[in-house]
Amino acid sequence: MYKANDSRYSTMKYNRCGKSGVKLPAVSLGLWHNFGGVDVFDNMKNMVFTAFDLGITHFDLANNYGPPPGVAEENFGRILASDFKPYRDEMIISSKAGYYMWPGPYGDLGSKKYLTASLDQSLIRMGLDYVDVFYSHRFDPETPLEETMDALASIVRSGKALYVGISSYDAVQSKTAIDLLKGMGVHCLINQPSYSILNRWIEDGLTDVLDEEGIGSIAFCPLAQGLLTSRYLDGSIPVDSRAAKAHGALESGSITSDLIVNLNKLNDIAKNRGQTLAQMSLAWVLRNNLTSALIGASSAAQIIENVKALDNLKFSNDELIAINSVK
Repeated sequence: MYKANDSRYSTMKYNRCGKSGVKLPAVSLGLWHNFGGVDVFDNMKNMVFTAFDLGITHFDLANNYGPPPGVAEENFGRILASDFKPYRDEMIISSKAGYYMWPGPYGDLGSKKYLTASLDQSLIRMGLDYVDVFYSHRFDPETPLEETMDALASIVRSGKALYVGISSYDAVQSKTAIDLLKGMGVHCLINQPSYSILNRWIEDGLTDVLDEEGIGSIAFCPLAQGLLTSRYLDGSIPVDSRAAKAHGALESGSITSDLIVNLNKLNDIAKNRGQTLAQMSLAWVLRNNLTSALIGASSAAQIIENVKALDNLKFSNDELIAINSVK
């Protein structure tokens, strides 16, 4: 039976999530990859135990994480039942719905029917009475945003989620969603966008909206699907990498010679800071009041390495200029 490290809260940095009462660890663990039916269950346990021992209290899931879809929640539910149950109140557990889950018109996108049914299924898979945060996983252009936000508000009132958030909503969509929820008497806790040194779209208005409205932010893919690590610096594609996996979200064709040159330039900057490329990339994402960086991992060792990013979160102007010069 797992017993958590008694010193797990002594070194982790916790940031307030917008203007809410919730604090999130600066580094959170996502279960998008390596928690599916094709993965090793003992490795999953080792990763979540290691994360929790390091003070990572936030575990991020979605209905479609696997493969196959739903299995990541099932596996996390098994770990909760066997080892994590005594620590449930020390955790923030999130899930989402917005991508395809089942056939027919009610198993995708942003209708109230789909979001409500999907959360019920997620709770069963994880063996939970509620999640701490439930997200609309993506903006649905086919459904009135009022309906999607009404679904989130109803879910909070039902007690099946303590807080709600949005994921991958742009600045205009976010402002509208935040205002709609506010009008329904529900606070939007957080937005979860993609963000990294190689992907800076949120700086074009979204971060301003979140700051003005007091909404938290958690970046997914802060390491750009593993590109911002040491794995691809020599130009090869490791056999166990996301780019090499048939079900991976990173296409091997996107790893160009120009990209390899830029990754090595960034790696040189990281070395001069006394960090790995991954550590510097996480520190960079967290530099501007982002609540948390959401990492994925294939081993406990990766989680340990990534958390060490918190040892050096400050950047000099020269370092920022050098990073920005890498195109």
